[in-house]
Amino acid sequence: MQETMKKYQIDTEENKAFLQEIRENLLAFGHRFPSPQGSSYYLGDDGTPWTDHKRETWITCRMAHVYSIGTFLGHAGSAELADAALKGLTGELHDQANGGWYPGINPDGSILADKQCYAHAFVILAASSAMLAGRAGAEHLLDEALELFEDKFWNEEEGLACDTWNTEFTVLDDYRGLNANMHTVEAFLATADATGREQYRSRAGRIIDHVIRWASANAWRIPEHFTKEWEPMLEYNKECPADPFKPYGATPGHGIEWARLITQWALSVYGEDQEMLKTYVEAAEKLYRRAIGDAWTADGARGIVYTTDWEGRPVIHDRMHWTLAEAINTSAVLYHVTSDPAYASDYAQFMEYLDEQVLDHVNGSWFHQMNERGEVTGSVWPGKSDLYHAFQATLIPYCRPEVSVASAVCRSCMNV
Repeated sequence: MQETMKKYQIDTEENKAFLQEIRENLLAFGHRFPSPQGSSYYLGDDGTPWTDHKRETWITCRMAHVYSIGTFLGHAGSAELADAALKGLTGELHDQANGGWYPGINPDGSILADKQCYAHAFVILAASSAMLAGRAGAEHLLDEALELFEDKFWNEEEGLACDTWNTEFTVLDDYRGLNANMHTVEAFLATADATGREQYRSRAGRIIDHVIRWASANAWRIPEHFTKEWEPMLEYNKECPADPFKPYGATPGHGIEWARLITQWALSVYGEDQEMLKTYVEAAEKLYRRAIGDAWTADGARGIVYTTDWEGRPVIHDRMHWTLAEAINTSAVLYHVTSDPAYASDYAQFMEYLDEQVLDHVNGSWFHQMNERGEVTGSVWPGKSDLYHAFQATLIPYCRPEVSVASAVCRSCMNV
């Protein structure tokens, strides 16, 4: 029993070995993702590609990112898999006529409409990781993605990114959202770490300052949806509360994820300025504690509920695997930064829950969606579409917290 518990505890050799085992299983699980042209198939419960499902840019980017990191770790086949995803991003997913990247492709080869900030942020992340891994064409892909993002999505005056254009980049949707901006922060920090272009770290900080201001004015529950003037729309999608990208209410998993990104950014900027660093870490702690307080075992069962209303009451009770992954990451980071044992205790709870309910010990990977009874369901996220969140949760707990995950692993493997 004592040995079992050790594998859940942060900073033990048993926990590190447990994460390594999970990581290797994830990398093996994902090998069949590439379509003939490189875009990523969704993977089913046993890793079988769903060839009759749309192939999306953001998932292809995530797989390029994961297997680029896999090359640093020495996982066999990672270079070829990263290259396959890059083939998709520079080929069938790329809009040669209008620039940028389609959201995805239908099984019949027709394209999905619009141009999404969310997908383009992931192109930047994938390209920066692939560049670190020395993959052919990655640096050019990164430069192209950054140039387009600058032109179409980044608003220098506002210090925020817009959300969605039509396919031809002629009509900008009025909706503004923080999900896309969160992954823009991730992509900008990754770019700064990989290339030394510090303007992207500064831009990430501008987004972060907005988020902290909005969250602090709303009891540390982050508004997700906004008008084009960046006025919060707190009732948005109330009639469609389980939307996978724009759900109604607060998304505690995003509060947890923002807490980690804020901490990463603050450490990288204010590592020598303890007063400023403390200000941002305290904001991150408030976001994390609000999210965990609202969502962990909110209905009496283990797990983090998908969404809550603005009083912290659960709306969608289902548990998404990515929220657990982010809780593992952020509790570890905040423990290492603050030395508060409460975060170590949280981490151990999350790891135990992962092992006992969320890890698929038969087919591999993590169950992507479960209800409050611990039953696997797929109303929002059927199958096991990609590896990104789960894979990162096997690395971030022991990475340098001020450095993006791909750069941190790369530097560690190179002893930098």
